[in-house]
Amino acid sequence: MKLFIIFFLCIVILVGVTGYFSFIKSKAIITTKMAGATQQTVEQAGDKLDLIFTSFESTTFDVLTDTELTDNLEIYSSESDAYEKLTASKKVLEKLTKKIYGKTGLTNIHLLPTDPKLGPITTASASKLELPEKYVKEPWFEKSVKADGAVTWVETKQKGYTELGKPTFAASRLLKIGDKRFVLLLEIDSQILVDGLAKIKIGKTSDIIILSRENKLIIPAKSQKIEEVYHIPSIVDFNKLAADDPAAVSGNKTATIDRKKQLLVYKNMATSGWTIEAIAPVSELVEETSQIAKATWVIAFIAALIACLVGYFVARMIGRPLIILRNLMREGEQGNLTVRTHHNSKDEIGQLSTSFNQMMEQITNLVKQTNQSASDVLTTAGHLLHSSNQTAISAREIAQATEEIANGASSLAMDAERGSGLTNDIALQMKQVVEGNTNMGVSATEVQKASQQGTIYMEELTIKTTATEIMTRSMVEKVEHLKNSTSSIRKILDVLNDMTQQTNILSLNATIEAARAGDAGRGFMVVADEIRKLAEQSKHNIGIVGTITVTIQKEIDETVSVLSEAYPMFQEQIKSVKDAELIFTQVQTRMGGFVEQLSSVTGSILLLDESQHILTDAMTNVSAVSEQSSATSQEVASLSNEQLNVSQGLVKLSEELENLSHSLQDTLSKFRI
Repeated sequence: MKLFIIFFLCIVILVGVTGYFSFIKSKAIITTKMAGATQQTVEQAGDKLDLIFTSFESTTFDVLTDTELTDNLEIYSSESDAYEKLTASKKVLEKLTKKIYGKTGLTNIHLLPTDPKLGPITTASASKLELPEKYVKEPWFEKSVKADGAVTWVETKQKGYTELGKPTFAASRLLKIGDKRFVLLLEIDSQILVDGLAKIKIGKTSDIIILSRENKLIIPAKSQKIEEVYHIPSIVDFNKLAADDPAAVSGNKTATIDRKKQLLVYKNMATSGWTIEAIAPVSELVEETSQIAKATWVIAFIAALIACLVGYFVARMIGRPLIILRNLMREGEQGNLTVRTHHNSKDEIGQLSTSFNQMMEQITNLVKQTNQSASDVLTTAGHLLHSSNQTAISAREIAQATEEIANGASSLAMDAERGSGLTNDIALQMKQVVEGNTNMGVSATEVQKASQQGTIYMEELTIKTTATEIMTRSMVEKVEHLKNSTSSIRKILDVLNDMTQQTNILSLNATIEAARAGDAGRGFMVVADEIRKLAEQSKHNIGIVGTITVTIQKEIDETVSVLSEAYPMFQEQIKSVKDAELIFTQVQTRMGGFVEQLSSVTGSILLLDESQHILTDAMTNVSAVSEQSSATSQEVASLSNEQLNVSQGLVKLSEELENLSHSLQDTLSKFRI
């Protein structure tokens, strides 16, 4: 059966391993082909997006070279009057709006001055970019200024750069108009990037994304949002890219990500510097290789059937003679030494049969010789058993006598040793009592000193607690004065609030009068509008100060309440400190008497310890004499017991020898010779 199993497993394992390696090889080839095809698709998509980016860069160049626009922008940034500036900004805005209408995906154009005194010009109806302090400190703004006229591409923002719309990315460029500088920001709908990658399909769960150099998402991934750092580190080698290495522009590799083997294909876009990455599980790309795996299992099953048939015939040719030989050996095991095999072939099985017949012949001769030797041993064992019994009886009588002597001496030694041990225990206990009494005296003295020190500390604590009570009472009075001061501040803020309202009304009236005056009142209208804004800002700031003042007044009230509650506690603390001082004084007096009593007890215990030493020496002498007598008796008893044990062992050996002789004869009688 084992031969059949070995033959069967060899064939099945050989077929299975061959099929498995074929499956692995085909899987690797398909992965390589898919990686090449995907890389080609990603490169085409990258080239397409590069064209889109180039067209938007051309738009920034059109703005830069538009003479009419730059002339109006120069008027807007000059020291002209407000009306000319307003007219110039409207013309610039009209130009920018026309450029938006002719460009797909372009949502807004912003001209953001680096000088915070100038307002931005933007095509957005409402924007967070209207306030210079909102954009001048942004990293993308500083990056655009440092580029000094070169186009820079800015990452996508979830709500756009106006923070009021849909996701957008941007192209920026610095414009120099005279001594003024503006950052031109083209805000572009990020959907144009999503549409450019929509046709790339490499798997059911694949992820097609665009990443910045900081590994932030330009378009959303399946599991992450725009502006987040992508959870897979960038595979682009930017050092090689900076050195113009063509191998760094695009490529692919496989890596284990999220416990799955995945294919990563990338293409770095030259215009924007961003990277397109396609990530897909390798298991999805090689789904077709499952057919190869199924074919491998079918072939393995057929090979198993063939192995079963061939193994059966091989096992029958070799196994039948071996089974006959096994049955003959079992008969020999049961005592039949006359069995012989009649297999006379010249192969290895025939040689094994001949060796078996020779072995059985030798075993038969050995059994005959052993049977004769067992009879001789049985006779000798009978004589030895009789002599051993007589020797054992004599040794037992001697051992009993010596054992009685040894027991008496041992009892005396044990009593003497017990007495000596008791005296030693008493001596140790007396020593412990003396040490304990001494330690107790030292501790009592230390407690007395600590009580004196505690009394001094409690007096100092009483003085400091009284001083704290006086300071707390003074603090309550000062906080009450501060509360009255905050009430005065509230009244002043109310007066200021009324003044800002009146100023606002006056600026509104001035605006109406300027409108009636027509072109002559336009300058006055701008001034009135600025006054109105200043009044509104003042009203807002007064409201904030009023809120802070209310908060301060509320916290002052809470402080007065806490200090009022703390004052009775300080009075109770002074009373508790005085009581503790009285307790320390009483402890100091009582500990003085206790120390005197401990000194008297120590003298009595020392006298008792001297008497105990004399008793211990006497018991030690008695114990030594008893131990010598016991040791001599035990040596005699030990020699007697050893003689008895030897005699008994000799008897047992004689009995065992006789039993073994009978057992050997019974065993040999089972064999048939």
